Amino acid sequence: MYTDEDVRRLTWQSRRGMLELDVLFVPFMEQAFQDLSDAQKDIFVRLLACEDQDLFVWLMRRSKSEDPELQSMVELILKRVQPA
Repeated sequence: MYTDEDVRRLTWQSRRGMLELDVLFVPFMEQAFQDLSDAQKDIFVRLLACEDQDLFVWLMRRSKSEDPELQSMVELILKRVQPA
């Protein structure tokens, strides 16, 4: 269970200082995070712990994460924030 304080902390961590990441993570936190299952929230937290360089290439679809859970979260973020 994620508390309001946890959500505030994660929202702050979503601000990476790299525009390409910020425009995906921040809206995702604001619009979609609360709708995730606890397991998905845990995967999102793991994703936030990754290096910005890795996140950038995954979210720009230049590469895929070797971790299928992280890759599924990348796809979910892209789907929710940038619908086709």
